[in-house]
Amino acid sequence: MTPRNFIRHVVFFSAREKADVPRIVAGLSRLAEIPGSSSFEVRENRRADALSGEVDVVVYAEFPDQAALDAYKAHPVYQDAITVVRPLRELRIAADF
Repeated sequence: MTPRNFIRHVVFFSAREKADVPRIVAGLSRLAEIPGSSSFEVRENRRADALSGEVDVVVYAEFPDQAALDAYKAHPVYQDAITVVRPLRELRIAADF
């Protein structure tokens, strides 16, 4: 494995109702306002994989260290995004590596 000096934060979401996917993307896009990430994206899944169709939206971010990731998760905008997105989503899977 190639050593690196940052943390990748990837979160997968599925919508309860497919019509809510744009609202989920909009709610999660607010997370870009939070300082501390060196890279941040919210994208709708292209559904290019024939074996997996559960994921509707992906959040991808890179943080320089654990402290920056912790500050991101503690930020008030993060809590606002949760308030908007949680009732609209079915599945949420996160990985930090």
